[in-house]
Amino acid sequence: MAKPIRFGVQTPPQHTSWEAMRDTWKLIDDLGYDTIWTFDHFFPILSDPAGPCFEGWIALTALAAETSRAQVGVLVTGNTYRHPAVLAKMGATLDHTSGGRLIMGVGAGWFEMEHAAYQIPFYDTAERLRRLNEACEIIKLLWSEKQATFEGRYYQIRDAYCEPKPRQTPRPPLMIGGAGEKMTLRIVARHADIWNTFGSPAVFRHKIGVLKDHCEAVGRNIEEIEISWAGLTRVTDSKSEKEAMVSGIARAFGTEPEQIEPGLLIGSLEEIRDRIARLIEVGVTHFIPLLNAPFDHNSIRRIAEEIIPEFRG
Repeated sequence: MAKPIRFGVQTPPQHTSWEAMRDTWKLIDDLGYDTIWTFDHFFPILSDPAGPCFEGWIALTALAAETSRAQVGVLVTGNTYRHPAVLAKMGATLDHTSGGRLIMGVGAGWFEMEHAAYQIPFYDTAERLRRLNEACEIIKLLWSEKQATFEGRYYQIRDAYCEPKPRQTPRPPLMIGGAGEKMTLRIVARHADIWNTFGSPAVFRHKIGVLKDHCEAVGRNIEEIEISWAGLTRVTDSKSEKEAMVSGIARAFGTEPEQIEPGLLIGSLEEIRDRIARLIEVGVTHFIPLLNAPFDHNSIRRIAEEIIPEFRG
């Protein structure tokens, strides 16, 4: 059975005020979006790292209390920042306080600057991914067994409790973020209910093919995994505004505008509709526009009122 088309919004809690975050989340929830997300960084990313940045999980807890409809999560939690048993306990608690609306987003972690500043071990890419794999095992065990024991290479728990279990049954969805083809997508195939990454329709077509191969290798049907897209978004009819935004994003990522533009939802309603349609064609069913502060309420409203109804039907 085909998965429903869903829409969310990520509001990075950086370079903003608490009041602006709270008001924006209330608007997103009132407009009927399916999911709302913070991020998991301690410094602002791709911008001035000295600016304000709220902690993602504490912000999520407070923002979830300001909403009542949408599922909520951190897109995505950096596994290196917390022991996975502690994260499982945090998630179980938030699932109760939010009325069963948590999506547990996790990833390997990537922002080396904040690791170095806080003296959090960073490890190499392969080790971070192996740790992520073990973390997923531990979270699922703690959410399903009365007492859980796990003897991994990096993490161990012994006769561990996580009570109460999450409110959702059998457990909250597990989202894994990342797109590495050899290790990350194999972890997605093993553990994820939702997979999230960035990119163009062409990128997703290729990556979904790789993920399907990993699913077959581990004995899983790829149809069990929701495919989600995230990327910077703005509704604008101004060609010059679009070009300026895309150029700025390209500079931040150290690439060329023509390379990054196909993975964004920036432009007129017609352009955004067309790109969403092409992403759906290749298998994406969950769209998560990323809106940096100052949060563009006009884009949030226009997407909700003029784009989402066309695809939900």
